[in-house]
Amino acid sequence: MNSNYNYAFLDEGSKREIRRSILKAVAIPGYQVPFGSRELPIGRGWGTGGIQLTLSLIGPSDTLKVIDQGSDESVNAVNIKKFVCLCTDVKTTIDTRDATLIQTRHRIPEIPLDNGQILVFQVPIPEPLRIVEAREEATKKMHAEKDYAPMWLQLYESLVKYKKVTIPSEYPCMVEGRYVMNPSPIPKFDNPKLHKAECLYLFGAGREKKIYAIPPHTEVLPLAFDDVPFERESFLGKKCRQCGSENTYLDEIFDAQTGEKFYQCSDTSYCLEARSHVSK
Repeated sequence: MNSNYNYAFLDEGSKREIRRSILKAVAIPGYQVPFGSRELPIGRGWGTGGIQLTLSLIGPSDTLKVIDQGSDESVNAVNIKKFVCLCTDVKTTIDTRDATLIQTRHRIPEIPLDNGQILVFQVPIPEPLRIVEAREEATKKMHAEKDYAPMWLQLYESLVKYKKVTIPSEYPCMVEGRYVMNPSPIPKFDNPKLHKAECLYLFGAGREKKIYAIPPHTEVLPLAFDDVPFERESFLGKKCRQCGSENTYLDEIFDAQTGEKFYQCSDTSYCLEARSHVSK
């Protein structure tokens, strides 16, 4: 730990203010709580909201895991871990089960989390209604009045035009039958993991200065019509080339040299564990 920095970089007053916003977000699932987003030595849009949540919550007894698109070794994940370790003395891990605090960019781990874990999302655009209404004051009013007709119309137009809902990620969810929420740019494959989960999900948008949350055991349902159910990505007939998994989210990879297309697990920690079990 670098003694030139305050523990977890942020000053104690800033951490208390962010924690108060987190408590309000937990008390009102799906509601976007404004907060005073702080300056970090990272450009806005590179995960500053999620990092501020992590820095406000982390303590000496925590074990941190950071993933980017499921990978523990991407540039984003590695540099966030380096930054946090520079100003704290916490342990880091790639094992999902060992982590008490997990920061993620656009994936939920394949291994189900328990009630002793917190998953912090980096969120670029927290407002789910932005695709149908550009004005902030208008979206606030729509949430207050629970007026989500434009969002339902967006889904209906997609069905009429393409015979299916074409939203590939950031698929809007209804939280506890009250607020429509943007689950961050996770793939639709991960949406069901939000429903009645054991862990606490926290979402931080630094540029937009918003925090929202899904507490444990909360009802989170993707928006869908009664006669057109929600469908997530299907990997039927495909499997990971490294561990052989057929029930995880798979990245499609193209080898330019051989012209071969193959698939492998997006969650590198899960894949590594699955391969170790196979080798035994």
